[in-house]
Amino acid sequence: MSDSAGGGESSGVSGSWQDGNGEGDAPHQAPAMPEGDILGGTSEEGVPSSAKRPRVSEEEPCPEPGAGADATHGERPAQTGPPQEDPAAQETGQPVHSEEMPLSAGVEEEGHQDGSDGYEAPREEGETKPQDHDGSAESPGEEQRLGLDFSQNPQMLTGSWTEHSNLPENYLKGCKWAPDGTCILTNSADNVLRVYNIPPEIYSYNWDSLPEMSPVLRMAEGDTVYDYCWYPKMSSLDADTCFLASSSRDNPVHLWDAFYGEVRASYRPYNHLDELTAAHSLCFSPDGTQLYCGFDKTVRVFYTERPGRDCEERPTIVKKQGQSGIISCFGFSPCQSVYACGSYSRCAGLYSCQDGTLLALLPTRHHGGLTHLLFSPDGHYLYTGGRKDPEILCWDLREPDKVVFSLKRNVATNQRIYFDLDPSGRYLLSGDTDGMVSVWDTQTAPPDGDEELLQPQLSFQAHWDCTNGISVHPFMPLLATSSGQRQFPSPGESEGDSASEGEGAEMWPKKTRQDNALSLWWAGPLGSQEQGGEEVET
Repeated sequence: MSDSAGGGESSGVSGSWQDGNGEGDAPHQAPAMPEGDILGGTSEEGVPSSAKRPRVSEEEPCPEPGAGADATHGERPAQTGPPQEDPAAQETGQPVHSEEMPLSAGVEEEGHQDGSDGYEAPREEGETKPQDHDGSAESPGEEQRLGLDFSQNPQMLTGSWTEHSNLPENYLKGCKWAPDGTCILTNSADNVLRVYNIPPEIYSYNWDSLPEMSPVLRMAEGDTVYDYCWYPKMSSLDADTCFLASSSRDNPVHLWDAFYGEVRASYRPYNHLDELTAAHSLCFSPDGTQLYCGFDKTVRVFYTERPGRDCEERPTIVKKQGQSGIISCFGFSPCQSVYACGSYSRCAGLYSCQDGTLLALLPTRHHGGLTHLLFSPDGHYLYTGGRKDPEILCWDLREPDKVVFSLKRNVATNQRIYFDLDPSGRYLLSGDTDGMVSVWDTQTAPPDGDEELLQPQLSFQAHWDCTNGISVHPFMPLLATSSGQRQFPSPGESEGDSASEGEGAEMWPKKTRQDNALSLWWAGPLGSQEQGGEEVET
C-alpha cells in the first residue's frame, strides 16, 4: 500500500481500473440480476444475498421545505433497468473486501419497513419486490423506512476494539458512513484510513452472533490526516464510483480506490511560492465533479476528472474584507448553488458555487474555531460547531445574522468533534469530551426563537472516553460512533502523600479511561426478537 501520489496522477478517475485476472483483481461481487431479483435468498457460502438489489439511483431529488424524511439520502428509488455487472468484479482469493462488500444496494431494500414497529421480514426464495411499469419499487414513506426511535437508549450491536489496541494511544478521529450505506470509513491517530463492512448478520437479525468488526481495507497516509470524505455518488455496484479523498500534512490530496486500497489519483495544490501545501479540509461538490479544498484564506477547487495541479483559486479575503483564517470545514446547500465555509477565525461564510463570490458572512458567535458545519435538508438552516466551544448554533439562512437556537455540549479540547443530522433533518446527534451522545429534536424548537437553549431529548454514555465521531446511516436506524483522545499524564500524581493527592485532584482533571473504539448502534424500534449486544448503561 503506497502513500505516495505517483500511481494515479497521469490517469483520470474513471478509467484507472486494473485488469481483473491478477493479484489486483476486484473482490467477489454478485452477478447482475434482472428487475425481479430475489431479495431473501442466501449464497452458497451461507451469506445472505443482500447484494442482489436494485442499484441506487444516481439522481437524488432536492428536498422541498418541510418535506420531512424525504429530504436527503433516504430517497432510494429502484433502478429502471437491471443492475450492470462490474467488469472487474470476479471472484479471487484476495482477502480484501470479502463477499460482504457487495452488500451495497442490498441495504436499500432492507431499509424498507412494513409500516409497523420494525423492518419487513426477509422475503422467501423466489418472492420479488412489486414494481410498477417503470421499474420503481413501491415503498412506504421515508419516515417509516428510516425508523429512528429515540424514546429509549440505542442498543450497541458490535464494533471494533482490537484493531486500535496494537499501538499506544491509537485513538480514532471520526467515522463516516458511505453514501450507499454499505460500509464505514474511519480515521485514527496512526494515520491509517480504515473501511469496515456492515456485518451481514444485521440484515437477518442474527444479532446474538455478531462478531467484532475487522477492517477490509487499510489506507496509510504519510503523516497526520487533516480531513477525508467519500465520493457522494459512491455505489459499490459501480466500481468506478468507489473512491474517497484524503488530505494529510505535507502531502497532496489523495484519491483512494475503495476496492483495492490504492491511490487512484492525486491533486497537488501549490502556494504562491510554488511549494506543495496540504489542504486542511475537503469536500466534494454534490454532483461529485469538483473537489473543494480549504487553505489559509483560500479555497482551491479541483475537477475530479482532472488530477494534477490545475485548480481554481478562490480567496476568501478580497481587499482586506471577507473571511480570514484557515478554512477548516465545508458544507453544500441541498437546494441552492451555495456552499458554506467554516474557519478557525470563529466565523462562517456563504459562497456562490459558480465563482466563489461571498454572499454572506455570519457573525462571530463561537468561542473557538469552527470544526464542523451542516446544512439542514431543506436548506434553510445551518448548524455550526467549534473546538473548545460548548455550543452548536443553528442559523436561519433567510436571516443570516439570526441564531434560532443553540445546543449545549461539552467540548473541552481542540479535537474535532463531529455532529450529524438524520436524513429527515429532525434529529441532531453529537458526542462530547465525556463520551456522552446527545440527541436533540429540532422540531421542538420555536421557529421564531432567539438563541434559545434547546434541551436534548436523549443522552446516553456511548464510550468511556471522548466520543469524537458520530454518523447516522443513510436509510437504516443505525448509528456509528468513534472514540478516543490523546491522554496526558498528570504531573501532580503522588501515591505516598495523601495531601498532595488531594491538591492534585483539584489542580488536574481526573484521568479518563482510555477507550479507542468504533461502535455500531441500533437506534430503531426493538421487535419481539431478543436482540444481542450489550447496552452501555448511563
